[in-house]
Formats: sequence, structure tokens, C-alpha cells
Amino acid sequence: MNTEASEKVLSVIIPCYNEEGSILSLVQKVKEAPVKNKEIIIVDDCSTDGTREVLERDVRPLVDQIIYHEKNQGKGGALRTGFAAATGDVCIIQDADLEYDPADYPKVIGPIFEGKCAVVYGSRFLHQRRKGYLMNRLANGALTAFSNLFTHQKITDMETCYKAFKRPVIQSVRIEENRFGFEPEITAKISRMHLRIHEVPISYYPRTNEEGKKIGFKDGLRAIYVIWKYRKMR
Repeated sequence: MNTEASEKVLSVIIPCYNEEGSILSLVQKVKEAPVKNKEIIIVDDCSTDGTREVLERDVRPLVDQIIYHEKNQGKGGALRTGFAAATGDVCIIQDADLEYDPADYPKVIGPIFEGKCAVVYGSRFLHQRRKGYLMNRLANGALTAFSNLFTHQKITDMETCYKAFKRPVIQSVRIEENRFGFEPEITAKISRMHLRIHEVPISYYPRTNEEGKKIGFKDGLRAIYVIWKYRKMR
């Protein structure tokens, strides 16, 4: 990134739910990410394990904000809260597990910091061997293709965690979906703004179903409904 870009601030929004075992390691990786100016915001979505204790004891000194939901709202709800609190030039979503590597931040945010685009998705499948469970990959591929049909985007990974936006862009979007329906909703609404979604390849370390929360059958059906619901928004 050029000198002007390096002076900009990246807001890292971390939605967190029951990640007692990974949240500290994740935040340490975010702190080490090769981006000079970072604002780290964690939204704990009413965790029921020991996550809150870890956040207060170990994580609070390392981050800029921790916001607690008193009622579980889902990933979309947590992101809605996090985006509203952000003050950086660019916002990026970071799941609280360890499937995505913060070392990829410069690759994802670079095109935005350099003024080439307003939205970047980090694709797990662009120009690389596909990882993860076959059924999850097939479901993601089908949902992405269905979304592209209506948004006229040409992306390969709609369900990716790494989505980065110019802050004014994402703060101008009214996020209505509370759970994983956020992914097709935000893709549709960004497309309605006539913004091209730029993709870059990223690394990916999939967890097993036992290790991490995965999109289930009901979430897939909801995603189909959300794609159809917002199909006329472009």
C-alpha cells in the first residue's frame, strides 16, 4: 500500500458468540496483522460460556471496544452493532474463530485503501484449491450462483467472512437480517448501490463441525429466501 493508504485506519469488527477457547488467540493475531492503524471492536452476542470472563480478564487491554448484547441477536445483529460503532476509514469483518488469517488483511483492504473500489470480498475459492467439507462447498457454490443471478456480480464466495467496505458505504446500509442471512442481504444491497464487489484470494483453515459453528440447513433455506426477497433491489 502507498503512503497515503498506510495512514488510513482499519476498523476490525469481530462478532463473537461462545468463543471462550479461541477469542484471545484470535485477537492476538489481529493485533499482529500487518496493518499500521487498526481499531478493534468486539461485539459479544450474549455468550453463555466463559467468553465474557476471557474478554474482561485478557482481551479488554488489547482492543478499542467491547460491546455486550444482553440478548442473542445472531451474526447480522452483532455486525449491525459493530458497524455503527466503527470510526475507521474501512471496515472488515473478522469471525472470532481461527478459520481466517488476519495476515491477509493487506490483500483484502489494499484495493479500497488505494481507491480502486469500495467493497472487497476475500474468496476462499478464487484461483485456488477448494478447502472444507464437500457439502458446505457445494451449498456455498449454489447460493453464490443464485445470488449472482440477481445481483449481476461475478463473485465466487458470497458466504466468506472477509468482507471489507468503505465505512460510509457499510454505515449507509440498513441491515435487517440477524443471522447468516446477512451475507446475501449485504451482497444484494451493495449491488443495489451499483458497486462492483472486487474479490481477492485468501487463505482458509476450516474447522470441523464439532470445533465451530457452521451454516445449517435452515440457514441455507433462509439464504435462498433472502436472495429472493432482495432480488429487485438492483
